[in-house]
Amino acid sequence: MPRILVTGATGFIGRRLVPALVEEGHEVRAMTRNAASYDGNGEAVQGDVHDPASLTEPMADVEIAYYLVHSLDDKDFEQKDADAARAFGEAAADAGVRQIIYMGGLGNDDQELSAHLRSRREVEGLLGEAGVPVTVLRAAIVVGDGGISWEITRQLVKKLPAMVVPKWAQTRTQPIALDDVIRYLVGVADHDDAMGRVFEIGGPDQLSYIEMLRIASEVDTGSEVPIITVPVLTPRLSSYWLALVTDVDATTGRNLIDSMGTEVVVSEHSIREIVPGEPLSYAEAVRRALEDSRASDDEG
Repeated sequence: MPRILVTGATGFIGRRLVPALVEEGHEVRAMTRNAASYDGNGEAVQGDVHDPASLTEPMADVEIAYYLVHSLDDKDFEQKDADAARAFGEAAADAGVRQIIYMGGLGNDDQELSAHLRSRREVEGLLGEAGVPVTVLRAAIVVGDGGISWEITRQLVKKLPAMVVPKWAQTRTQPIALDDVIRYLVGVADHDDAMGRVFEIGGPDQLSYIEMLRIASEVDTGSEVPIITVPVLTPRLSSYWLALVTDVDATTGRNLIDSMGTEVVVSEHSIREIVPGEPLSYAEAVRRALEDSRASDDEG
């Protein structure tokens, strides 16, 4: 089994990916900026993608590296993420890494992409600039406990008896369950047919954001939350509103909201040739996320 490095090991996806890889029998290094406080699976290693010198030791003798970090909470996230991706790709090449695996964002190149989606696309290229093959999984909203987009949905449904949403909330997207994301991430590791390729991943449902809110409300409470659409509610105003009614900060909220006017749906399904299996429905993904959220609340 190859030695694997997971960056962002304490993050939304990383903390679920590490134990899944360990369960498959992989030797896993969990990279975090504070290794001393890490209490999860795998071997904790200290490292920061924004500090290139700190990557040498975690990368030593690693064959596969997962890149699961971003700077969405920073106003200058595009430059920070570009610099970090370039440095990570160079460190991986120097260490002899055979494969980098990255979670990117859905969206066609001929669309007018938001700054968030443009940055995700730029990172894809920069990670492989030094020559290491990059496997990219492009996804829209990942539904799972702790995910920013899911937390926005969950908290809105939980806290508001009715919602006023902007016209762009009618845009279609293709959410995917966290369980399926983990299954795909594990499945492409060290897979010859996945090297240097881009895959689109999503659940079976193409939904507007309004439909997602309604389904989440039905699954959570058994009834639909009333939703009113208004023609004007700018991303800036929307992000301030989210910051008031949820615990998502305005900068992160705005960077995400800027992407929501762009339709992002799966247009090719070649991932199923590499990792067979039917993805979960949005309603089932919501049910599992709510169960995990409640379990986390009980532990807290």
